[in-house]
Amino acid sequence: MLNLMERLLYISQQTPTASHTQNIREACAAGCRWVQLRVKDADEASRERLAGEARKICDQYGAKLSINDHPGIANRIQAYGTHVGKLDMPVREARAIAGPQCWLGGTANTLEDILAHVEAGADYIGLGPFRFTTTKEKLSPVLGLSGYRYLMEQLRQRGISIPVLAIGGILLEDIPALMATGIHGVAVSGLITHAPDKKEIVENILTLLNTAASWNHSS
Repeated sequence: MLNLMERLLYISQQTPTASHTQNIREACAAGCRWVQLRVKDADEASRERLAGEARKICDQYGAKLSINDHPGIANRIQAYGTHVGKLDMPVREARAIAGPQCWLGGTANTLEDILAHVEAGADYIGLGPFRFTTTKEKLSPVLGLSGYRYLMEQLRQRGISIPVLAIGGILLEDIPALMATGIHGVAVSGLITHAPDKKEIVENILTLLNTAASWNHSS
């Protein structure tokens, strides 16, 4: 499954001028093929309605949809995946709710976090934050490039090859150095949401990711 996993994950935002679903549609139209619906301030019914709308949009573009924090909703709308944060439910509990077919990710900030998620059966790790970001409240300690180098080396020493996505304030120019640490890809939100030309930025991100991945694979 590792080789089939997208290297770019777009995490949805609602902005003053566009809803979650509008931003998801624009990201998909720009070339994103893996999207996470991340709705923090809404009731369960509203979240499920948005998830259903997002699923339809992703289906139109051949994109995969993950649901943040709510494996039950992911299960009910038959989303591709779900993701749980450090302060949300444990990965093992999320797996029981979402089902074995769901592509399940867990947020990590330390080696202990990663190892616990691996043990609990996560399919991938969202590791961060890379740098300070205003997108997420209750931010964990910033890792920086040195943090990724250290943690990826620790995984290699243990023979653990779970896909790791870097997340948290990532800019275009950060991608080559991050990929050189051995991560699988990146998760971004504002980089795409606020881009004047979303298609251009997505193409540039994918080029950097795929170029680095090819280089890492051949080296």
